[in-house]
Amino acid sequence: MCLFLILLLLGPRSVIVIWWLIQPMRWEASFGSFIVPFLGFLILPWTTLMYVIVAPGGLVGGLDLLWMGIAVLADIASYAGGGVYGGRRRRTSTA
Repeated sequence: MCLFLILLLLGPRSVIVIWWLIQPMRWEASFGSFIVPFLGFLILPWTTLMYVIVAPGGLVGGLDLLWMGIAVLADIASYAGGGVYGGRRRRTSTA
């Protein structure tokens, strides 16, 4: 519950840092190296978080793929959503 509140208030990147500080062994078991979660932190934070949640042993299958797909869509929406909104604001009245 506390992790969920932090996620809502501070965003996925801060949850990644806090969770990694609290449970570094879970992150090591999920990824095995430092570079993959670091790249996930920079590029796909929602997908990185979801992978650690659904695949603590490093394997994804079944319903876990649905959750991973939702996380990928959340990452895409976080990048694409701001551009659409900003583009609308720039195209105001020309007449």
